Amino acid sequence: MIEQAPEGASFAVGTEIHLVNRLAKRFAPLGKRVITLDESGCLCTTMYRISPQHLAWTLENLVDRRVVNCIQVEDDAKRWARVALDRMLEIRR
Repeated sequence: MIEQAPEGASFAVGTEIHLVNRLAKRFAPLGKRVITLDESGCLCTTMYRISPQHLAWTLENLVDRRVVNCIQVEDDAKRWARVALDRMLEIRR
């Protein structure tokens, strides 16, 4: 959406701050403004710990059919997370 927007467009993005900063840096030369919805600038400590090395390690384990760092959530949380994800993807279409 940001990529297809005209020059001068502005977006407020509600996700992990490093992603927002990368988007802002990427699109600034094209005259597009990207800011975070989080005014406090608090980092998500869990997302902040993800590194390319940890991601590669996890993916390598999955290739070997080993699940590492499995996170389990209640069915109600899964349901609402899926609703939110489906809504985000629906907007993208």
